[in-house]
Amino acid sequence: MMTTPITEDFLRGTPYSEPSDRGLRPHRLPAHVRSRDADAQLALMESHPSGVRIEFVTKSNRVGIELHTTRVAYRGMERARGAVDIVVDGRFHSSTVLCEGDAIELDMATGTRSLLPGDADIVYADDLPGGEKRVEFWLPHNEQIELIALHTDAEVRPLSRSERAAEPVWLHYGSSISQGSNAAHPTGIWPAVAARRAGVSLHNLGFGGSAMVDPFMARLMRDTPADLISVKLGINVVNLDGMRRRIFVPAVHGFLDTIRDGHPETPVLVTSPTHCRIHEDTPGPGGVDPESITEGAMRFIATGTKGDTELGRLTLQVVREALAEVVDARSDDPNLHFLDGLDLFGAEDEARLPLPDGLHPVTEAHRLIGDRFTDLVFGPNGAFGSAGGPSVQPAEH
Repeated sequence: MMTTPITEDFLRGTPYSEPSDRGLRPHRLPAHVRSRDADAQLALMESHPSGVRIEFVTKSNRVGIELHTTRVAYRGMERARGAVDIVVDGRFHSSTVLCEGDAIELDMATGTRSLLPGDADIVYADDLPGGEKRVEFWLPHNEQIELIALHTDAEVRPLSRSERAAEPVWLHYGSSISQGSNAAHPTGIWPAVAARRAGVSLHNLGFGGSAMVDPFMARLMRDTPADLISVKLGINVVNLDGMRRRIFVPAVHGFLDTIRDGHPETPVLVTSPTHCRIHEDTPGPGGVDPESITEGAMRFIATGTKGDTELGRLTLQVVREALAEVVDARSDDPNLHFLDGLDLFGAEDEARLPLPDGLHPVTEAHRLIGDRFTDLVFGPNGAFGSAGGPSVQPAEH
């Protein structure tokens, strides 16, 4: 087998990385944002390479990727491990759950943490079709990684500039649901489902607990090349109880103004929150149900008072109304669009596919959201339907 170190040329879905002791550590935020603007929560989430993949062309019949992960674990609680998905010439090939790596174990009862060291994983795919082929390793959306090497029985090359340019870039900003929380594998997160069906290159800025309409994030999106842009706002602001309506509305206007400074005519879609029973008409802050910890699980609750929207307190229902009004107020922008998140995942959907922790959808629900987003947004009458991208592909089930 040949061993090829992984360099930035193989990265897609992010332009940011840094060298590590083992190889290359991908990031989803640039160094200046990580050092100045990111709190501990955002710093952790940006280190999880949601939507990031290693892509190359090879004639090899066997391919492997060596990587070392670091994950957060909770003592006494089961938490799903990250996975690596392999896609060959656009078709899903396989998914491998990781079993090695370091764990930072947190004790929720005492607040202490300990490091449990582990080894590197090597994920292989065998019996690939003959001839030259394009291979994608989709990296875990829920664990920090260091990329070490590719292992193949033939030479590999990164995608050329023309091969990269053939796919429109979709830049998406959102919360933990956009990052992929509770999805079982990286191509199963809803933005990946939509991007693969639509034939676009995903650049995912979904950050768990961190979609706070931050000005620095708007500046980053302003300066990031993109053919299509979407922002999914609201749930984290409600979780934190971080704003009132008086602050939220102008903050969203300012966020969009900043994006428009760098993308004056790019199609931009504003999407409101999907259904989440605990916060529909109950403001935050959100919290963890203490009983769930004793049961070896984690469930989220809303600690506000049901129906209390006095003084502009935000619930998901209030947020949806506010975002629709923001887009309506910008009617002079023909390339700005609105999508009600309930059209992606509504009350009936949550009744059929309950959120196991009260907040995040399961893999089947991610697939449902991704398929609906593709049909509504990338379809012929959708906000991105006339953007010049490839035709929408049938859903994979």
